[in-house]
Parts: sequence; C-alpha cells; structure tokens
Amino acid sequence: MIENQAYLFGIFVINGILIGLLFDFFRILRKSFKTNDFITYVEDIVFWILTGIILLYSIFLFNNGEIRLFMLIAVLLGLIIYMLSISRYIIKVNVKIINFFKTIILKIISIILIPFKYIVKIFRKIFFRPVSFIIINVKKFSTNYLKKFSNKLKNNKKSVKI
Repeated sequence: MIENQAYLFGIFVINGILIGLLFDFFRILRKSFKTNDFITYVEDIVFWILTGIILLYSIFLFNNGEIRLFMLIAVLLGLIIYMLSISRYIIKVNVKIINFFKTIILKIISIILIPFKYIVKIFRKIFFRPVSFIIINVKKFSTNYLKKFSNKLKNNKKSVKI
C-alpha cells in the first residue's frame, strides 16, 4: 500500500515536471515570437487544456480515477522543483537556438527575395512611371485650366459690373 502511494507520488512529481516543461514551451514561444493578445489567450487556453489532459490521463491510468490530496501536492512539488532548478536554463538555451535559426531563415528568405525585388523595380519603371507621368500632367493641366477658367469668370464678373 505504501509502495503504491510512493509510486503514485513519484508519477505525479514527474507530471508536475512535465507541466513545467509545457509551461516553459509557451514562455519560449512568447519570448521568441512577438504575438498579439488574442494569440496569447489562445496559447493560455491550449496550455490549460493540455495540462488537464495530462493530469486526467495520469489519474485514470495510475489511480483508477481517484483524486488524492497527495497527488496534487506531488504535482505542485514537481512543478516547483522544475521551476527552481532548470527552467531558466532551458528557456535561455531554447530562446537562443530559436533566435539563431530565425535569423538564418530570415537571411535565406531575404536572399531568395532579391530577384523578386528587382522584378518589382522593373515592373514599377515599366508600368507605374508612365501612369504617374500621366497623372501628374493631367493634374497640372487641370489646375492650369481651372485657374484660367476662374480668372475668366472673375474678368466676366468685373465686366458685367461696369
């Protein structure tokens, strides 16, 4: 009986460590990638759903669905042990690894996009310059025409008053 409870205590300490790892996974994601509040809320919901699944699965698998206070204490103890011992190191190492790969991938993407940038420049020269030239000239013509027209109206008003 005591051996069984000690075994369960160890299993749920390991569950606490797993939950700590899961928590750090989401912390690593938040430190590596900037997300908006909605994504953060979704991540929190996913964390709690996964935590519930882990705990319920372990409770049903190892203790036939019986919840005991010592199991919850063991989960908290495993979580505390993990957070105080290796959590900060795992976060630092993984954030550095992710940032390293992120910079490599961004450089590769920027190298791949170089030909497309030149194509866009050529496209702008071919299509947008003539269009902008026409727009600018139409604008100039219309403003000059409006000035002349308004001057004629003013002159006509003066001639009518005399």
